[in-house]
Amino acid sequence: MGIVAGLDSSSAFTRIVVCDADTGAVLRQGYAPHPVDPKATEIDPQAWLLSLGEAATGGLLEGVQAIGVSAQQHGLVAMDGQGNLVRPALLGNDKRAQAAAADLIDGLGGRQAWAEAVGSVPQSAQPVAKLRWMARAEPELAQRVALLMQPHDWLVWQLLGRPARRTTDRGGASGTGYWSAGSGSYRPDLVELALGHQCALPEVLGPSEAAGTTPEGLLISAGTGETMAAAFGLGVGVGDAVVSLGASGSVMTVHHEVLADPTGMITSFADATGMHLPVVHTLNAVRALRGTAELLGLEDLGALSALAMKSTPGASGLVLLPYLEGERTPQLPHTAGTLSGLRRESMKAEHLARAAFEGMLCSLADAMDVLRGRGVEVRRVFLLGATAELPAVQAAAPGIFGAQVVVPEPADYAALGAARQAAWALGARQGTLSPAAPPAWQGAAAQVFEPGEDTAVGQAVRQQYGATRDHIHPGAFGPQS
Repeated sequence: MGIVAGLDSSSAFTRIVVCDADTGAVLRQGYAPHPVDPKATEIDPQAWLLSLGEAATGGLLEGVQAIGVSAQQHGLVAMDGQGNLVRPALLGNDKRAQAAAADLIDGLGGRQAWAEAVGSVPQSAQPVAKLRWMARAEPELAQRVALLMQPHDWLVWQLLGRPARRTTDRGGASGTGYWSAGSGSYRPDLVELALGHQCALPEVLGPSEAAGTTPEGLLISAGTGETMAAAFGLGVGVGDAVVSLGASGSVMTVHHEVLADPTGMITSFADATGMHLPVVHTLNAVRALRGTAELLGLEDLGALSALAMKSTPGASGLVLLPYLEGERTPQLPHTAGTLSGLRRESMKAEHLARAAFEGMLCSLADAMDVLRGRGVEVRRVFLLGATAELPAVQAAAPGIFGAQVVVPEPADYAALGAARQAAWALGARQGTLSPAAPPAWQGAAAQVFEPGEDTAVGQAVRQQYGATRDHIHPGAFGPQS
């Protein structure tokens, strides 16, 4: 069918993969950092274009027929009626809108009202909360806002030469706080509630639709957010969960419907294929491992893993509740971590190391159970992040999760997902692919770990963890636990 490219503009860099449109085989790759402080909370979007241009040098895009764009989520690009920036783009790591998010929750009548309206409860990262912050902190600038976009919307618009038509996709739109994945429509009243007036919003395209064609004849697909692109690049489907192991953690699954959750633990995104991506976040994951390694005087997590493997499942009765930064799942924002089960025989470094790994995985299994409790099926778990390569994680995860565990080889999955979307749009345009079925690219190369005989052992570890959690934080999960 041809050659396509996927472009991922993350918070710190741009990655580009050029792929065979039929098979997904990667032909060429490009990379460039963004010319800004990676911890910045706002940015001139031109930096994204500079990075894109640098990543695409050396004829990288020669012969490419279509491009898909993935970009960091929860950014807000606010523009005036002439298409000019009102202020630098606000990024997802900007926490100034925490009070604004709380105001919005009250303004609509509570968490349940928001969950029913758009499938999520406002958080500081979301564009809807940023709009309320602007209205309160920068009222003169807020009054000038006439058009709202997100990073991937803005990049697609720039690639197309800034046409009158502005577009987005359902995946990106589902993270705004003013688009409902359930109804497939915007809630302009929520924009007005946040900003004080309504604005123009991008047209939401279907998964295989194209945003347009460049003057040079290059097809640009709808684009999407990084989370949705990575899921598409991995090839996950119904029955799969993706567990991301960063400083914080998340559990994401593919589901056939929106899961409105008035507690706010579930955020219901739409995906890049027409399905849904309910996500549950934890505030603590690898940070608990790093803290334990520092406490034990170890240089890195590899040494912590090796030490943990000298212990046995259950860590001789030690249980670590890894709520070091408070916790979001369960909702315990002001709590601290707890180490329980100290006895003379358990007071050894290897048992503490094992308890740290088990505590992290059990906490993520709790998050997974929030989704399972709402009818989500999990048969296979994809583990993402460098920590997934550690033997202590791979040994304990299948039993604790009670499912097959897949550790994909490191790759630019968001960029691959964007390229796969471009191939879909190109095939649909050429009539070689159905608009209802994406190209069947080969799945990610991976290590696979079966729970097997470890299931009973893993569930015993979880029972020990759960009993400790419920004793120290009774009712933390309510009837779901």
